[in-house]
Amino acid sequence: MNFKNQRLENKKAEHARTIAMVNAQNEKIDCLIEKFKCVNCEFNEKKMSGIAIIEAMEYSGFLYKLEVEIQQEKVHLEELKIKEEEKRAEVVEVKIETSTLEKLKEKKLEAYHKEVQKSEELYIEEFVSRSL
Repeated sequence: MNFKNQRLENKKAEHARTIAMVNAQNEKIDCLIEKFKCVNCEFNEKKMSGIAIIEAMEYSGFLYKLEVEIQQEKVHLEELKIKEEEKRAEVVEVKIETSTLEKLKEKKLEAYHKEVQKSEELYIEEFVSRSL
């Protein structure tokens, strides 16, 4: 029982770490998107006021690089989400095992208490019959 409880705690910790990784990845993607928006806005402002072709090409290249990086991070996020689902399934599986053992333990304890009660009743009956 202790082993199963320890295993359950370990699986919960692994799941929590995976969730933290998913959340960190979401934040990373949000930061990249925000950076993309800022650079794109800056680029648009410079286009309106006039910009050298070289500088425009640099902006375009940088924006393309950011777009590719965002897509790669989204792919990584999906991988992390799959991993998180697997960890959640493991936690559920171990929780079911632990619950099964808990129920079995409760049934055994209940049966033990019934046996103790029966033996006490028999003892009392024997004591009463001897006293008469």
